[in-house]
Amino acid sequence: MLKPLEVLISVDTSFSLGEGSKKHLKYSPIGERSILCDGNGLGFMLDALDRFHINASFFIETANESYFGAEPMGKIVKKILLSGQDTQLMVNPSWCYFDKSAKYSISDSCAGREYIELRTILEKSLKTFKKWCNKKPLVIRAANGQVDQLFYKVIYDLGIHMSSSIGLEMNIPHGKEMLLYSGRSRIADIMEVPLFTYQDKDIMGGYPSKTWQIATSSWKEMVYILKKARKMEVESIVLLTKPSDYIKKKSPDYSEITQNRINQERLLKLCSFINEYDQDFVSVDFSTTAEGWNKSESNNIKRFKVPTRFRNGRKIENLINKMFWNF
Repeated sequence: MLKPLEVLISVDTSFSLGEGSKKHLKYSPIGERSILCDGNGLGFMLDALDRFHINASFFIETANESYFGAEPMGKIVKKILLSGQDTQLMVNPSWCYFDKSAKYSISDSCAGREYIELRTILEKSLKTFKKWCNKKPLVIRAANGQVDQLFYKVIYDLGIHMSSSIGLEMNIPHGKEMLLYSGRSRIADIMEVPLFTYQDKDIMGGYPSKTWQIATSSWKEMVYILKKARKMEVESIVLLTKPSDYIKKKSPDYSEITQNRINQERLLKLCSFINEYDQDFVSVDFSTTAEGWNKSESNNIKRFKVPTRFRNGRKIENLINKMFWNF
């Protein structure tokens, strides 16, 4: 009998730089509010996952300790662990800008750095992760998919053998071997488990890449992807979300926020769908799958196409949701 398709909901769990990395710290970094979101962010997510008995992996960004200290994110990690969810490590080097023990750029990229600099950043991140989570991570994620060959060498040297960093809509890394849309593929000695990326036809006749994110992929699109992937006997899919996906904000400082009903509905429907069709789909996390996934690669499907009607519907829905505060 065919095993259920493994669906891994990965959650980027990071405080907001207040767009500082893009606008030279025009806005000050935002701490707990950017994740808790008045109950509509992390709390909503944990309740939804618990309600439908869904597992997820929360990628914890740790370098923010340079700005906020250990307590704010440490408290959030406790909430996640008490909810029975998995934690892995996320690295956003922008936060190292606030570390006065050395001079770091405001860049959020793990690519294009010298070996010693990148290793130092990752070593500090690992140390903080162990302090908060009482374990060593099995998987590392570089922010915004910005990786290069050196990134994989450094994490291997640090004893990490799996990454889930690449999302081709966000960033296209240099190197043909990094054009990963799905499945699992070895880059050097590291197993890369990319975010699921598909294609749909645009009005110019091209097929741009679209990485599956709850904030931007419509519910109808999600159902189509899951059913098609199941029919194709795809083994596993990794998708992306973050706590702030479930709110709307009027400015980067989070001074005025409200719930994002459309995105909240998408998560609830996804969790319900996986729960209801449990013979065909199962939620998984990296702690339970990493060992098995590390043993073998799986298909990198480069042309997983979604009909144009879903693209058009998604764009209209997302535009209306963005334009109208109370939609």
